[in-house]
Amino acid sequence: MTDVAKQAEIPARRSAAKQDPAPEHDALVAKMTGGMTRRLPAEALAPFSGSARLRPDGRPGAEFRDELRRIADLRNVLTCLSAIGLPVLSVGVVIALDHWSAIAAGVLVMGILQNRMFILHHEGAHRLLFSNRRVNDLIGVNLFGWLAFGTGTHAYRRGHANHHRDEFGPKEPDFILYSFYPVKRSSLRRKLLRDASGISAYRILKPRITGIVRRRFFVNSARFFAGQGVVLGLFAVAGHPWLYLWLWVLPYAVVYQVLNRLRAIAEHGGMTRSSDRRATSHHVRQSLLARSVLVPYGVGYHLAHHVDSGIPFRNLPRLQAALDEDGYAAPALTWQSYPALWKALAAG
Repeated sequence: MTDVAKQAEIPARRSAAKQDPAPEHDALVAKMTGGMTRRLPAEALAPFSGSARLRPDGRPGAEFRDELRRIADLRNVLTCLSAIGLPVLSVGVVIALDHWSAIAAGVLVMGILQNRMFILHHEGAHRLLFSNRRVNDLIGVNLFGWLAFGTGTHAYRRGHANHHRDEFGPKEPDFILYSFYPVKRSSLRRKLLRDASGISAYRILKPRITGIVRRRFFVNSARFFAGQGVVLGLFAVAGHPWLYLWLWVLPYAVVYQVLNRLRAIAEHGGMTRSSDRRATSHHVRQSLLARSVLVPYGVGYHLAHHVDSGIPFRNLPRLQAALDEDGYAAPALTWQSYPALWKALAAG
């Protein structure tokens, strides 16, 4: 099949998926999603007829698309090296300072750095980290998949593909996570408290922990423990194996979980199932602080990412600029900051 034919087939498949949903799931979508889309002004979802650069669904035209889909391999090598080097440097600083305050600061810093590792894993899952697929999978899927408290397999990639094919569809892996917004402030506080207290991390990791004694899940659990064993071994080589708990497990169990929820609901919280990506994904203006802590490596340009999930992270700002300038993303669609969006998400 030619590239042009493939591109033409994609919206047809999406349209068929929307036209023939399971009635039960349709009812869930109507009941549990769309709380934020109903608050959008009409002009935010006004029909878009396309432009010289963009198709009516927002996707870039062939020439513009070819420019945007170029992967910066060399720059990404440096990015990956820094993603590995910064945690090593942070642990070294904590060891050198040898004070409880350094450990406390290290927990926060390592949680932020783990978030960055997961985003690179996400980029690898889209096979956009390196142009060579074997290298991409080895670094983006296997290595960062292990480091991000996963199994280093393609399980996340396969599940995430369903998220992009049909957001809020029957196979959406995070349907509950994005549903029911806006919620009451007390509800969001309880969710964040579960994240900050380690409850969410335990629920996520429990299948891996118990799977080691269950034949069906043994292989993935063994891979998970092997990956974490390597990390523990590195702490042991540094002469401080106990820091594995303080500077690796605790940051993931507390800091990363909070960041992950705040990022996730800012991406899709309260949106709904639609062939129009403007109704499935939020668009938030990016700040330096947000890019540094919450949404590194271009993942904050999430509307652009869902308009065309084949665009490497370095080029998403260009696509988003085109969406803004050409009229696909109306000003009324743009949240000026993450705190403003979170406030609206907790105004139920």
